[in-house]
Amino acid sequence: MQDRLLADAVLLLHGAFILFVLAGGALVWRWPRLAWLHLPAVAWAIWIEVSGGICPLTPLENQFRRAAGLAGFGGGFIEHYLLGAIYPEGLTRGVQIGLGGFALLLNLIVYARLLLRR
Repeated sequence: MQDRLLADAVLLLHGAFILFVLAGGALVWRWPRLAWLHLPAVAWAIWIEVSGGICPLTPLENQFRRAAGLAGFGGGFIEHYLLGAIYPEGLTRGVQIGLGGFALLLNLIVYARLLLRR
């Protein structure tokens, strides 16, 4: 049971990180010093997508799932609602590069507007 909870906690952390990368620029508008945390997160996410790498949270989550005796990503509330967003079906290299490009473009727009506002 503890391993399953840890796996779910890692999944939630992974989801929160993705949301922070995509929407953290809005938080930077309110708290500009948060950029020191947001920009490295964006750079990491873009690097993972463009390089085709695997975020270390994914194997960590899988390790906890295996330790809990789970074979895959099915089952409870968290898996049902978040897994499809974090691990979409048909994730190809082109889609990964597109996602990285989208994150880059979105954050460039947010930070450009922030800089122009100042």
